Amino acid sequence: MTILDKILQQKHHEVRQLLTQKAVQQENRPSRPSLFDKLHQSEHLQVIAEMKRASPSKGLIAEGADPVAQAIMYEQAGVACISVLTDAHFFKGSFDDLAAVADAVATPLLCKDFMIHTVQIDRAKSAGASVILLIVAALTDEELSALYAYAVATGLEVLVEVHDQAELKRALALDAKLIGVNNRDLRTFDVDLKRTEEIAALFPFHEERVLISESGIWQADDALRVSKAGSSAVLVGESLMRSDSVAEAIRSLQVAAQGVVR
Repeated sequence: MTILDKILQQKHHEVRQLLTQKAVQQENRPSRPSLFDKLHQSEHLQVIAEMKRASPSKGLIAEGADPVAQAIMYEQAGVACISVLTDAHFFKGSFDDLAAVADAVATPLLCKDFMIHTVQIDRAKSAGASVILLIVAALTDEELSALYAYAVATGLEVLVEVHDQAELKRALALDAKLIGVNNRDLRTFDVDLKRTEEIAALFPFHEERVLISESGIWQADDALRVSKAGSSAVLVGESLMRSDSVAEAIRSLQVAAQGVVR
């Protein structure tokens, strides 16, 4: 089994448990700015900063990290969006982390998880997310389409994650506006920024869409590289969680836009 297979096996188990629980009551939370609007036509590479305690490939990264304190640092540093990992088994996150962050900051808020069922989307929205992640590699075309439509109908934005040309075609078939390139292969967890460049070469920048580079971004040179390829934003977790100066690290990534004219 690949790492992704193991994660999805665990997710199916979790979904079965969620479906036995009482449906969540959707709270009336303040609306958040649109992530797409923030990224589209931005003059600088934007940062989506992630609250991340652990990962399957690196193990513990920041055990015991306070999601609220981390999110406040991110917001004060001017990030475009805050991503909160809600997977408990592999990443040591929770929907409680997401809800706590939602109560503390006003930025767009991404629920980062392996979504395979609408009950997870309901939980994400109830906890305060304004954006969810759908991973093309984890879903069939039918599942991807159904979950995308469900999320949009509930008022959420959707970041659709791809890793290769075939997955990009599937994302475009949804008419996805926010498309992320995961530089990490979810089957092996190997990382290569070349993935962003490969997808960018095929990306329809002339349309109303934005490209986000995810994983493997550590320093300004990495940010410049993916910005030159056409990325509007980077999603960064581990390097920020390990940083001694979060604000300085974020500023170093907010480089002037280098890529194609949109």
